[in-house]
Amino acid sequence: MNVIKQTVGVDVAQKELVCVVGVLLDDFSVSLKARKAFANNMSGFKAFLKWAKSFTEASLDLTAVLEATGVYHEKFVHWLVGQEQQVAIVLPNKISNYMRTLSIKTITDNTAAEAIAQFGLESKLETWTPPKPIFRKLKQLTRERDQTVCERVVVANQLHAENAEAFSNANSLKRLKARKALLHKQEKEIKKEIHLLVKSDPNLEENISYMTSIPGVGELTAVIALAETNGFELVMNKRQLVSYAGLDIREKQSGTSVKGKPKISKKGNRHLRKSVHLPALCAIKNCSLYKNNFARLVGRHGIKMKAVVAVQRKILELMYILYKTKTVFELEYELKKEQQPDAATPLTV
Repeated sequence: MNVIKQTVGVDVAQKELVCVVGVLLDDFSVSLKARKAFANNMSGFKAFLKWAKSFTEASLDLTAVLEATGVYHEKFVHWLVGQEQQVAIVLPNKISNYMRTLSIKTITDNTAAEAIAQFGLESKLETWTPPKPIFRKLKQLTRERDQTVCERVVVANQLHAENAEAFSNANSLKRLKARKALLHKQEKEIKKEIHLLVKSDPNLEENISYMTSIPGVGELTAVIALAETNGFELVMNKRQLVSYAGLDIREKQSGTSVKGKPKISKKGNRHLRKSVHLPALCAIKNCSLYKNNFARLVGRHGIKMKAVVAVQRKILELMYILYKTKTVFELEYELKKEQQPDAATPLTV
């Protein structure tokens, strides 16, 4: 039997990498050749590559397949790419769903690595490429800002509860107010750092100016969209972008008895999905185009949130279009396009 494809399934933990080498033979059968654990550090990376090459064909590409497990895999995949090795990163839910088809009853690091290797052999995977340095920095900063804002909301709620108590503690109020002020200051510092980073790249600043011409879309929203998609390099079209954000429609129907209500999947990048919520509300309030569309959709089904989600999706698609075509938002053009009966992207849910 000849080998036609080879992968290494890697189950990543904080301190170790559990690896399984798998090959696909020309009769389309899968063979798992070897398994071993390595330390999740530089010496472990080097030992892994030497070990993996000893069990694979030098004439064929070797792809390391991993789950996106927090941040523990990042050093490993960046090192592999630096060694000119192919890497594929798979969402955890895809692996867990695939494992159910294998009827695996006991889930361990070894069985997970075996399933990842088999999944890589049986699937057509996209090769992972590292994000550009500026988008990597912006992604870290925007996520830090989001965490800071969420923490400030928690502190604000605690402050409100303490004030509402019959016998509030003066020292507790003082500490909560100081913490809230600190978080507010830190958010301003992060936003300033993001703005300066954008200013340092004239090309990026110009592209963001196209995106921010959309009503409701500010610099922060545009930066989040670019940072979470590596400058839209992770998406090939509008439909893929909507799916990546988890704003695609999921519907379940079977026969005459099962008729589920259509709803968004939410199986996507929550940071990207969250970033277009407030811009959509702002656009509905201040732009006649989105205000009319919102009113039309609410009049059709009476559910305001469905109409808001439709506007979110439309704004996300429009940011992608303006970025790719390097054009600005024109209200008259968009109004005219919406009036066409065969509009390419109808605003519906």
